[in-house]
Amino acid sequence: MTLAWVYLAIASLGEIFGVISINYYLQKRTIKRLLLIVGVFSFGFVFLSLAMRDIQMSTAYAVWTGLGAAGAVLAGILIFKESASVKRIFFLSLIIVGAVGLKLFG
Repeated sequence: MTLAWVYLAIASLGEIFGVISINYYLQKRTIKRLLLIVGVFSFGFVFLSLAMRDIQMSTAYAVWTGLGAAGAVLAGILIFKESASVKRIFFLSLIIVGAVGLKLFG
């Protein structure tokens, strides 16, 4: 795995934690939580831009959003006690398979 893919994985974590930060902000709206959102998403964008130096934009963006979406679903299930139905898990796995496919064949 090249460093660009590591950067993309880190960027995806920024996306996941950014969405988690939004949910926490909506529970209690404080300036500190709002600044956390800005900081976490900025962190993710920096690493996305580093990854895009070596990975095609279309592939990088698709993997970044796919892993971010999958991570957000998992965070919703694990942290915020959202539904973990079989259908949701099935479609979550399709997102992950798609991201892996783009890595392997992109």
